[in-house]
Amino acid sequence: MIEIKLPQDQKVYFSSDQHFGAPDPESSRKREKTFVKWLDEIKSDCHSLFLVGDLFDFWFEYKKVVPKGFVRVLGKLAELKDAGVNVYLFVGNHDLWMRDYFPTEFDIPVFHKPQQLSINNFRIYLAHGDGLGPGDHGYKFMKKIFLNPICKRLFRALHPDLGVSLAQYLSLNNKLISGDSDITFLGKEDEWLMQYSLEVLKDEHYDYFIYGHRHLPMTIQLNDSSKYLNLGDWIQYNTYAVFENSKIELKALDPQVKLPHYN
Repeated sequence: MIEIKLPQDQKVYFSSDQHFGAPDPESSRKREKTFVKWLDEIKSDCHSLFLVGDLFDFWFEYKKVVPKGFVRVLGKLAELKDAGVNVYLFVGNHDLWMRDYFPTEFDIPVFHKPQQLSINNFRIYLAHGDGLGPGDHGYKFMKKIFLNPICKRLFRALHPDLGVSLAQYLSLNNKLISGDSDITFLGKEDEWLMQYSLEVLKDEHYDYFIYGHRHLPMTIQLNDSSKYLNLGDWIQYNTYAVFENSKIELKALDPQVKLPHYN
């Protein structure tokens, strides 16, 4: 359990699915600058920042090598940490090969599994969302391959120039990884993260369930006291969530954008 006692003048922010590196360096750098500008804007009142997976479209840590690029966002995260902001990083289905680089270099913890979070006694279930709930059997099988120690060792044996190029190609073109097939609202019966959340609620209460992965900003009332939020992405929507005034709300970088609520 991550416990946060939040001062009255500070906030907790949640963001996911920036996919830096995709689909090409030029467009990725443009998004990176937009995201870094947002980090600058929230720095003054940000107590804690949760990056809920797929910060990168591909990430793999060799023993002495990490992927090239992302200087602006890495530098800004280091700056936030040095300024006293608590930063937490979740792996997603695109960057699940994180190991010790972020904890060692930035003192940023990395989570590979869902976490329980308490903010001023509000209970929150937090996860990227990939592989949870019913269905998605093709991806679940592929994830087991990705996380297999022997497969990771074989991939690490490739020269980084070859390994990174191959992985970037698969990340952009393999639909089981990219998730391009489910970026529209499927209806409550088929929203598998919503169904997963309802199953969790049978055993334990949470005020909020927060996920990434789906790339679609969503707020859904699960029952009288629990809400499901999906954080959207920084490719099409530029959305995030913020805890303030004893509630969590989904917001867009552009305040003119109206975000849907599914009741």
